[in-house]
Amino acid sequence: MNIRIYNARVLTMEQDKDIFFGEVHVKNNKISYVGTAENAPEDQWEREIDANGNVVMPGFKNAHAHSGMTNLRSFADDLPLHEWLNEQIFPMEAKLTPDDVYHLSKLAIMEYLTSGITTSFDMYLMPDAMAQAAVDCGYRTVMAGGLNNFSQSFELLEEWLNKYNDPEGLVNFQLGFHAEYTNSKENLEKLAALVHKYKAPINTHSSETAGEVEGCIERHGMTPTQLFNSLGMFDYGGSCYHCVYMTEEDIEIMAEKGICAVTNPGSNLKLASGIAPITDMLSKGVHIAIGTDGPASNNCLDMFREMFLVTGLAKVRENDAAAVSADQVLRMATVEGAYAMGLKNADVLAEGKFADLIMLDLNQPNMQPLNNIVKNIVYSGSKQNVKLTMVNGKVLYEDGNFFIGTPAQEIYAKANEIIERMK
Repeated sequence: MNIRIYNARVLTMEQDKDIFFGEVHVKNNKISYVGTAENAPEDQWEREIDANGNVVMPGFKNAHAHSGMTNLRSFADDLPLHEWLNEQIFPMEAKLTPDDVYHLSKLAIMEYLTSGITTSFDMYLMPDAMAQAAVDCGYRTVMAGGLNNFSQSFELLEEWLNKYNDPEGLVNFQLGFHAEYTNSKENLEKLAALVHKYKAPINTHSSETAGEVEGCIERHGMTPTQLFNSLGMFDYGGSCYHCVYMTEEDIEIMAEKGICAVTNPGSNLKLASGIAPITDMLSKGVHIAIGTDGPASNNCLDMFREMFLVTGLAKVRENDAAAVSADQVLRMATVEGAYAMGLKNADVLAEGKFADLIMLDLNQPNMQPLNNIVKNIVYSGSKQNVKLTMVNGKVLYEDGNFFIGTPAQEIYAKANEIIERMK
């Protein structure tokens, strides 16, 4: 579909490029023009959208998610991580079917769209079901394996890695495992061999709690970051989720290997896991992206809330109101999230990039006056400002309405049916 968006404040997220008044043109699933109205090419449009001075920018990238857990939202709250995980979450997950994960992933996708999220980095059970949900909704997702001692397998990881390997497609897959504490040393060594076989990045939960790090040191004589690096798991990049308890050596390893730290402040606060050392990692040049984590631990899949928490908690942790600026945070939520997922074609608004974009409504009280639009987005923005979410050149959400092929009420009913069956 050929779409012209005009009369827009365009925020491309390209380095050192300011917001400007202009147009964004979309042909099929790619951006064909970003620039001023004066230089815009003429064409025949199937739809023309007057932005009315609102912001058009790249969609947010949710760099860590567990979409299939929407049935467990507000189900097992107010518990510490390991009790929450072992006594509540794992037993419920054992009851899930692929059909459950398919429908529950659709519910998460709806929430992502309302928050301006155009891609999620999803680690969960049954990737085939997640992939089908994304394709059926027209949503972009990158999946990471969640191998552990009791689910998934090396054969499945290889199968998924080769099956979902189309850089032009909506769905892609990366190697991954749940965590050090749910995998044997033998598992980790085999994963390292897979990394080297495919020259592929790898992704995992890491250093989320003090107990996790202490346990790893007891078992292996080093922190999770140091252990993974010693095995060669980081030789081709990847991501570590949470990164709350990081030593100076850990941070140096992350920077040297180009490993992205994906911070999840909402989940870490709710589970009382701690506050990640964002400023320390930034000072060493570590890539940092932002994730919501899953709806069972957060419980809200809202990038605006996460962005504010990233900067707010950093300021408190460092006792420095200047720590982690709005510009840095917005980059984490967009460009750095694309880096974490290997989405080089979906990071900024530029000709030839995927048409994964959002329009934010500035004609709301929380966005006025327009002293600084980027700071408004990070410090006072909210889901109410998301006017339009486009993925792969298709509008999937606009003015409160979803265009994902399934009525919203049908998805809500299915999610409630699933959790009632599982209780």
